[in-house]
Amino acid sequence: MKNTSADPVQILQDLIRCPSVTPLDAGALGTLENLLSQAGFSCHRLVFKDEDTPDIDNLFARYGTKAPHLCFAGHTDVVPVGDEADWTQPPFGAVIANGQLYGRGATDMKGSVAAFAAAATDYLKENPKAAGSISFLITGDEEGPAINGTVKVLEWMKKFHHVPDHCLVGEPTCVDALGDTIKIGRRGSLSFIVTVEGKQGHVAYPNKTDNPVHKLARLVDRISSTALDQGNDYFDPSTLAVTSFDVNNKATNVVPARATAKFNIRFSTEHNYDSLRGWVDGHIETVKAELGGRWTVVINEGAEAFITEPGSFVGLVQDAVEQETGLLPKLSTSGGTSDARFIKDYCPVLEFGPTNATIHQVDERIDVEELKATARIYRRIIEAYFGSSL
Repeated sequence: MKNTSADPVQILQDLIRCPSVTPLDAGALGTLENLLSQAGFSCHRLVFKDEDTPDIDNLFARYGTKAPHLCFAGHTDVVPVGDEADWTQPPFGAVIANGQLYGRGATDMKGSVAAFAAAATDYLKENPKAAGSISFLITGDEEGPAINGTVKVLEWMKKFHHVPDHCLVGEPTCVDALGDTIKIGRRGSLSFIVTVEGKQGHVAYPNKTDNPVHKLARLVDRISSTALDQGNDYFDPSTLAVTSFDVNNKATNVVPARATAKFNIRFSTEHNYDSLRGWVDGHIETVKAELGGRWTVVINEGAEAFITEPGSFVGLVQDAVEQETGLLPKLSTSGGTSDARFIKDYCPVLEFGPTNATIHQVDERIDVEELKATARIYRRIIEAYFGSSL
């Protein structure tokens, strides 16, 4: 397939030159909106506010009004650059050196946004009466708290009858080479803060104290040495990682008054929030029955696990990737969370984008030829989608 006539390299350079570190937009959405408006998309800038979080600017753009409706979801916000002096190229300069385009967001994920924009506008230029709809759901809050971004845009889309039939998220999914990985699901994430209250006192008189460390240590030993599950066909076994054990005690001869542990569970579809709450509560009750103590638990819900079962949509994307790269992509559920965790409640969703070797790093960059190939893959996906009976 020939390169798209719309230039993903120029689009990406324009996007990178907008220093859109969350929650700032810095013109990134306007850059994309101008491009899509000129291509005939109906564009909606959606600013959502929350009392305790920054206002976030988002963009929804749609071409066409009929089914089938394919949505591309992504974000133009980026993480901070760190120490700019450590970069060999300006982080917002979009410099091309030795075939690499440098800049914060080059791969996570302005590169995918640029590639899909090039592919979609090119396709619609050649097929202005395409049977169906193409849309963009672009947020400025993916790298932040994710409160005023994709969640609220999806609610708006439902209210105004824009829910897509399928969605492709442009997260950088590939590991070693473009085309090696598609994400068809994600593990869930659930975090706990467990505190045990005791009685402070001199270590020489343990009978006059109530040591919370011993109680909490017993719990940590139990939960960290007990398997949650064995995984399944699409997920590795669920994992638990203790991230902190703190007593705020600088003395060696004092029993502390309290102890707090933090831990996170990354879980497969063998579990959900409720089952994991019950699992942790059960271990706490066992330790409490053995050792007593006053326990409190704070839970932070990150995301439920989900899977998009392999089928016609997954197969279509796999075929498009293989046709362009010669690689049959692995179907994966690894990694952290993404905005796909919100989209899966509305329609089937999967993720595909370029290699992720430099995301969030100093000198984040994308190979120019890889960017162009990503645009060609997206073009193949669009052509196949509107030529299929999904």
